[in-house]
Amino acid sequence: MMRHQVLLAVHVSLVAGERVFLLRRFQTGYEDGAYTVVAGHVDADESATAAAVREVMEEAGVVVCPEDLQFTGCMHRQFADGEAINLFFVTRRWTGEPTNAEPGKCDHADWYPFSALPERMVPYVRSALEYFENGRPYLEYGWAKED
Repeated sequence: MMRHQVLLAVHVSLVAGERVFLLRRFQTGYEDGAYTVVAGHVDADESATAAAVREVMEEAGVVVCPEDLQFTGCMHRQFADGEAINLFFVTRRWTGEPTNAEPGKCDHADWYPFSALPERMVPYVRSALEYFENGRPYLEYGWAKED
C-alpha cells in the first residue's frame, strides 16, 4: 500500500515592530499580483528550519540564524492539485536589509503594518497571519468551500 504524500512548505514573516515584510508575486504562474511572506518548499534531505533560512536568503537577501526562527503555526492545506503542510515562522532578527532578491519572481517588496495589509494577498497566507497572530497554532485551509 502506498502512503499518502503531501508537500511540505515553510513561510517566514520578517517582523519589525508592528510591520511585516511582504513580496508581490510576479510571473510565477501562481497568485501573480498577490502579496505573500517569504515562502518555499522544503527540499529532499533538508530540515524545515534549513529551508526557512535558505528561502529568506533567496527571496529577501538577508541572513537568519535558525535559532532566531519562532514557530507560530502549522496549516494543513488542500488545494486543486493536492495537499500541503505549511509551517509558519516569525523572525525579528536578521543580518542585512530585506529587499526583493528575486526580481524575476516578485516585482515589489515593502513593509506593511499588520493592521493594514495589502488588499490582494495570497488567501491562505492572509488567513494564516490573522489566525496565528491570535495565538492559535493549527489551521486547516481549503477543506471547506468558504475558505
